[in-house]
Parts: sequence; C-alpha cells; structure tokens
Amino acid sequence: MSARDTARAIDALRRGWPIVLDLASGPLSLLPIETADARRLDAFDPEHVAPVLLSAGRAETLKLKNQRAAGGPDCPVLVERTPWLDFDAAVALVDPALDLKHPLQGPYYALPLADPNGARWALKLATLAGMLPGFFVLESGLGEVRLTPADIEAHEDAERLVIAARAKLPVARAEHAELVAFRSPEMAGEHVALMIGTPDGGPPLVRLHSECLTGDVLGSLKCDCGPQLDAAIARIAEHGWGVLLYLRQEGRGIGLINKLRAYALQDQGFDTVDANTRLGFAVDSRNFRVAARMLKLLGQDAVRLLTNNPEKVAQLQAAGIAVVERVPHKLPPNPHNERYLATKRDRTGHAF
Repeated sequence: MSARDTARAIDALRRGWPIVLDLASGPLSLLPIETADARRLDAFDPEHVAPVLLSAGRAETLKLKNQRAAGGPDCPVLVERTPWLDFDAAVALVDPALDLKHPLQGPYYALPLADPNGARWALKLATLAGMLPGFFVLESGLGEVRLTPADIEAHEDAERLVIAARAKLPVARAEHAELVAFRSPEMAGEHVALMIGTPDGGPPLVRLHSECLTGDVLGSLKCDCGPQLDAAIARIAEHGWGVLLYLRQEGRGIGLINKLRAYALQDQGFDTVDANTRLGFAVDSRNFRVAARMLKLLGQDAVRLLTNNPEKVAQLQAAGIAVVERVPHKLPPNPHNERYLATKRDRTGHAF
C-alpha cells in the first residue's frame, strides 16, 4: 500500500483529472464532476456511455433506488447515462445547492454496482479531497494515478502523524503556552496543539476543536465555534494545565467549500444534518483518531475532556485515550445559531 498514491490522486481530482481505482472487480476510472468540464468528459468518454456515481444520501434525495439487497441502505448509486445526462446535467445532479435553480429532467435509472464497497471507497476519496461525491465512471484503466482502497486506508492512518516543530506562544487568554505542530508525510494540512500552563501530574483538561474559518476567524454567528474556542482557552488557563488540539477538519471533515454549500442549503430551510446528507456526506466525517495520536505524542494517555459531544469521548477511548471525565462546555446561543445548537442536541446527541 502507498499513502503517497492517495495524495497524488487527491491532487489529480482537485485539478479535474481522471484517476483509476483498482478494485477486486477490476479497474474503475473516475472523472470528478465538480472539477472537470465538458471537454474533459468528451476525452474521458467519447462514446457518451459513462454512468454517474452518486452517494446514497444524494440518491435518496433524488428518489433513486439501487440494488439495496446487495449493497445495503448506504450503498452508492450508479445512474445510467442517458441523452439528456450531459456534463451540465451531471453537475446539477451532484450539487443539491443547484436544485432550486436547475430542476432535474430525468427520469434517471439506477444500474447494478459490480463492487458496492469499491464505490464507497471512491466516494470516500472525494470527501478526503473536499469535493462533491460524484464521478463519471468507466470500467477501464484511463487515469493519471492508480491506487487501491488499501492506499486510501494508509493515507488515513493516524499513526503516520509526527511532531514537526514547537515553540512558546503566549496568546490573549493564556500567556504561558506552547504551540506544537504535527504533520504526516502525505497530508496537506498541519494539526496543532496549544499546551497551556504547567503539568501538575494529573490528567490535563483537553479540548478538541475542529477548524472553522468562518467562526474562528470571521466571527460567524451561524455556529458557536469562535466563542467555544476562546472559552476553551480561557477555561484551560484557569484550570492551570491542559491542551487545546486544533484539528484541520473544517466543516465536520467535508472542507470549507462544501461547508459553504451546506450553509446555502440551510438558507433553503434544511438543518445542518440534512444539509450534509443532501450533499452526499456523512453527518460527521471527522477522524478523532488523529487527536488521540497527538495526545500520545505529547505523552498524555488520560484526559479530562471539555466537550458536549459523546462521539469525541467514544472515539478517543477507542483509540486508547482514557477519558476520566467529560467536562461540559456550554455557551449561550444567539438568534442566528439557536436552530443549529438545537439540531446538535436533538439529532447528533450533544449533551447540553
């Protein structure tokens, strides 16, 4: 397996180039719909026969069904190519933000999937690239990069993370702090840990904070990320010893551009959970095994976790970090994020 091949494939997809995913059922060539164009589609598929691969969530929105008995309820869907399914129609098919602007023509027909699990890996790759999960597909070897599901799995291996650099960094809410940067050979972004105060021999107070450009930097009122970040630093400093992990997992792991698409869907009336699933993503695509690896590299295997999210507790414990206490982290809502916070409480199990 080669995590490097996955990094190359992600780069190719973001440039609109086709790649090849080698599956047990044979090679599958994938042309990303989001970043390609009509000219590239003609070069990829001159016979105009390549079907479109969609996520189960998006297919459910479009009222499409697949071979559920073989693939299960979360099985991706392969949409048959028809004369009206040209490149522009495919863009509208995969991007729900365009549903109101471009009513879909149809009818659309689902085809059997030769390898449902392989199709899931293809859509996983789109998520890693921060792109809409939709491809034109051909059973061929045409592509810039070849990789396997094992390569994708290796790319996501948190054990590849290492400490790259560290330095003292006084911040507004915690003057006695040190910033530690982490990276792996293939991942594009770096994760960081803000070590606050002085170790006292007990479990540190730890906050896992996922990157939120709109909230952390621009002060967005649609979420509670910015206030949560500031309050966490202040609370750890008051406690005297702890760690804030800043994880590069924007938009619950779907990336900034897709998060903005989700915001557009929220403006149409969907809540944050339905917006993510209509885009074709999981409700939460984050990988907290990365956080567990960061804590182990910092010499911490037991923590007091500052969170309202039980999934963070579960993932840390599954990765070998003992959570000796869950410390609530509740902040007052504002008129713009009341529904968002209610959705987290009612649909994703947050304990407020």
